[in-house]
Amino acid sequence: MAKEMKTAKKSAPVRCALLSVSDKTGIVEFAKALHARGITLLSTGGTAAALTKAGLPVTEVGQHTGFPEMLDGRVKTLHPKIHGGILARRDLPEHVKALAEHGIPTIDLVVVNLYPFRETVARDDCTLDDAIENIDIGGPSMVRAAAKNWKHVGVVVEPADYPALLTALDNHDKVLPEALRFELARKAFAHTAAYDGAIANWLTAHNEKNAAEDFPQSFHYHGVRVQTLRYGENPHQKAAFYRDEAPPFGSLSSFTQLQGKELSYNNLADSDAAWECVKALPVDACVIIKHANPCGVAVADSALNAYRKAFATDSTSAFGGIIAFNSAVDEATAAAVSEQFLEVLIAPAYTDGARAVFAKKQNVRVLEIALSNAGSHSLILDFKRIGGGLLVQSADNKTAAPDTWRVVTRKAPTSDELRDLVFTWIVAKYVKSNTIVYARHQQTLGVGAGQMSRIDSARIAALKAKEAGLILQGSVAASDAFFPFRDGLDVIVDQGATAIVQPGGSIRDQEVIDAADERGVAMLFTGMRHFRH
Repeated sequence: MAKEMKTAKKSAPVRCALLSVSDKTGIVEFAKALHARGITLLSTGGTAAALTKAGLPVTEVGQHTGFPEMLDGRVKTLHPKIHGGILARRDLPEHVKALAEHGIPTIDLVVVNLYPFRETVARDDCTLDDAIENIDIGGPSMVRAAAKNWKHVGVVVEPADYPALLTALDNHDKVLPEALRFELARKAFAHTAAYDGAIANWLTAHNEKNAAEDFPQSFHYHGVRVQTLRYGENPHQKAAFYRDEAPPFGSLSSFTQLQGKELSYNNLADSDAAWECVKALPVDACVIIKHANPCGVAVADSALNAYRKAFATDSTSAFGGIIAFNSAVDEATAAAVSEQFLEVLIAPAYTDGARAVFAKKQNVRVLEIALSNAGSHSLILDFKRIGGGLLVQSADNKTAAPDTWRVVTRKAPTSDELRDLVFTWIVAKYVKSNTIVYARHQQTLGVGAGQMSRIDSARIAALKAKEAGLILQGSVAASDAFFPFRDGLDVIVDQGATAIVQPGGSIRDQEVIDAADERGVAMLFTGMRHFRH
């Protein structure tokens, strides 16, 4: 603080502020506060009108420059009297002399946010002309100019920063400390970069007739660093967690950490897999994740019973896992979960009793996330980095509804089998391919994940069930992709499964169907696969 105060004394106090905002949240109150501190107000168009209506003395930019706003507002702040006042370095005599020669007063604070381009193009009825007219030119120019000259000028692009700025003015005799000016400048450049990125993404995905392409020619991602992580997947790797600029409601990045150690890279990756899977299931569901794969999943009549069933699938792998619920965790559930070693617990809510249980285990990371509506998804695009490039695809948000599935065998599933097939198919979507999942009574019995051969996945899933003492006779099974040969199906039926769901689509589909008929089991085709690499 002493260093900050020393720097502040070398800087000039804020005497003139330029306010020009599209988002007028809190702007009148902020302007009143600036005026009360003796700061002159300079403004444009709608902002000037709002301040005048509030009874504040404000100079409109056209009066300041002696040049009227023109071209339907396209030209108003692009003037030397504006940009000279912002960009001039107060510590260079030649800059100060130039301002005096041309009668340009300094502007010490720039408060600007930009035309609502992203909100405009998000509308279904947005035309190309609508998009173009909502590309701000003067605003980004002023923001960048002020941020470039941060040693002498403050810049504010977010209404949330108004209170901190006023506090700094009061604490430092109307001088903005250097550290604050630099932080505001960093925010400003990030703000204009995100804005330009949004424009480039949208425009390069449309042609001159406003016809949209699936992907932009130029792709720009903007995220905000939430935290620097201790390390990445391995201790020798560095890592950080970035949140999307506008994360979907109910996505993992919106978590509130109620207690526990700092989240690691692997914690976050596994937690996302757990949360996405549990959201796709009916309540009350529990998902246990280990190394990005579900090792136990169940739906029951309570969170507690769902946990017990999920844990029973593979209690060995559940050790040190990630556990997610899609309903509130009560004290009894918390007590059961806390008997085991776990890394992260996720749920939409916790009772006071549950919080008290976990308070005794402070290392457990407890996350609370609002549960999004059924059918909603956390991702629009999915990314995978490769050497020298980025793979971008639409997220795997589609699901083949059970009423569109085809029974391809002579035998049809019973109602209980169909219920379990739907459950098993959902789980299989969140397991690394090649995937085979056995289940009964909405409880996973064995999960075979990530094998090079689908038949090996079927065998491993059966082995896991036997190790857990679970009986596969009368179970159902799901395969995330088609069976290339009948051998995989034969392994599943040999274990006792009576119904199978798979996408279909192999050139040997008929051979596999004939095998199912020969073995007397029901088989359904979904028409949609869910590879997860």
